[in-house]
Formats: sequence, C-alpha cells, structure tokens
Amino acid sequence: MKSTDLSFLVVGAGAIGGITAAILKKNGFNVEIVCKYGDYADLISRHGIEVKGVCGDFTIVIPAYSAITDVKVKKDIILHATKATDMVEAAQTMKPVLKQNGYVISMQNGICEDDLGAVLGKERVIGCVTGWGATMESPGKMVMASTGEFVLGYLEREPDEFLTEVGEVLSSIVPVRTTDNIMGHLYSKLIINSCINSLGDICGLYLGKMLSISKVRRIFIEIIREAVEVADKMKIRIEVFGGKMDFRKFVKGDDFFSNLRRHLLIMIIGYKYRKLKSSSLQSLEGGKLTEVDYFNGYIVRNGLHYGVPVPVNSEIMKMIHEIELKKRDISVSNFDDPSFDRFNT
Repeated sequence: MKSTDLSFLVVGAGAIGGITAAILKKNGFNVEIVCKYGDYADLISRHGIEVKGVCGDFTIVIPAYSAITDVKVKKDIILHATKATDMVEAAQTMKPVLKQNGYVISMQNGICEDDLGAVLGKERVIGCVTGWGATMESPGKMVMASTGEFVLGYLEREPDEFLTEVGEVLSSIVPVRTTDNIMGHLYSKLIINSCINSLGDICGLYLGKMLSISKVRRIFIEIIREAVEVADKMKIRIEVFGGKMDFRKFVKGDDFFSNLRRHLLIMIIGYKYRKLKSSSLQSLEGGKLTEVDYFNGYIVRNGLHYGVPVPVNSEIMKMIHEIELKKRDISVSNFDDPSFDRFNT
C-alpha cells in the first residue's frame, strides 16, 4: 500500500488534532475528524478549520462527526488526539471503525500507550511524541505556534516499512523520526511535563519566575531523580530530551559542583523560556481535570509497582488533585507545604 492510499481518522479537534487533520487534508490525504460536540462538527464540515502560524495561513473543510459511531468507513490509521483524560473512553469506541490491520497512533501528552494497549491490544498501538506547539484561539481557529517533529514507534517491535509509510504522511506536517525505543522518548517528555507543567499547575507562575526560586529548583531535581530511579527498574532507556537534556547525567553526583551544575542548568532553562506558562493551567483555571495522572501519576504508579519510593511525585500529584477538587488554591505558597520542608535552605 502506498502512503497516499492510507485513510485517516483524527479523533479530537483541539489544536494538535485540528491542525494535523487540516494539513493532511490540505495535502490531499483521505482524512476525517471527530469532534466532541455536534455544533463544532457542523462548523468544521461547513466552514472548515482555519490554520495560521509557522505552517502558513489557510482554511480547509474536513468531513467531521460528533461521535466515532457516526463514521461509516473503516480507517487504516486513527490519530488519537483527545486529552489524556478522555483517551480511554474514546478508545473503547474505536474498534468498529478500525480496519483489521489498522493502527491507532497515540498523540496525547504523558504516557497513555499502556492504557490504550489494554483496550485495543498493544500490537495495534503506535506510540507518538508530538514535539511541536499549537494553540486554539477559538473553535475552528488554530495557530501552529512552533515547529518540531513527530517520533513514532511500535510498543513491542522494530519499525517496519508500514511505519515508514505512515511517517511519510505525517512528514507533511513536521519532520518524522521512527524509533525502536518509543518508550524512552515518551518517558523523556513525561519527565519534562512532570517538572514544568505540574509545578506550574501548583503555583501558577511563569517558568522564569518559578525557576528563580531555589527551593523549587531542588524539588525540580528530585522529580527527575525519582523518575530516573523508576525508569531503571522498568528497564526504560531514557532518550536525551531535545538532543540536549540527558537526565541520567543530570542527576549523577551529589557533590557541591554537581549540585551547582544542576541549578545553573535549570536557571538557564528558566531564563530561556521565562514567559512559558504551564499548558494545563488553562484546564485548572477552567475547572477541568489536568493530565497529571499521565505525568507524575505514571511515575507514582510504577514506583509503587516496582517498590521505588517517589514521595515528591506523589505529593505533587496529590496537590494537583486537591486543586482540581477546589480543596486547594493555585498559589506559590503551596511550596511551603510541610511535605516540602526538606527542600528548605
């Protein structure tokens, strides 16, 4: 089968899903999209998705549905782009519209592949790291804010010709790499999200201000240290994040100069991305659930399973759940909680 013969269904019409579907359609691929709401599906079917940003400016109409059960023709590839909190429920409705030899590509933040595999079978799941940025200005209006790449890989086998063909299609959006270590790539991004997103959710600060606080930097380091210890037990080979951040080297050494090196690197990150704000803060501020269960929660669950203590990740997950339940405010004072006393100067 040629890549141009593949049929695609995008499930989830947020910024990432919407732009993915729009660019694929613009480049002549067979793609349809499933939205969460009927009026949104009607808007896309009638007026299209408007895309701006680094990919150029265009508007394109795409066949859209408000439920997967409305899709009439089975697909070769389902690009699963809902939030992680909606991921399992959506996956449970996918089998009837997936061809017998079809695959689901997980485009969520965090590590959702285990849960998807439990529903669909691991052999039908392709892991994906989405390394580019996008925002939704309003329903049907998307901005591709930054370029980057996709990283694709099967969960339990080597890349093959079919994966290469899928990569050729997705390379119409951003460059694509295939890998035999998709879990290592996913875990690397999970560590970054567990630090930057989750700590930002707790305090509500921009990254530069947050990482200028020495206590927060010490918590940041401990999140990574716990995550690396869990990965060792899970036998995950953590990939270097962005080609620069080697987490194993980062946590190596407990002497003065090793600690100084870590703090300097975090401060550099904070300065470079000082205007960055946690992407999941919008969920919290809108009264919605975050994806913390697939960030720090993944570390916590596997730490428990493998007998690795992960008290910092556990406390962060607990705090964010309390914020979701309106039992705790988003505030920098959360870092004064007694559970973080050991990080005081």
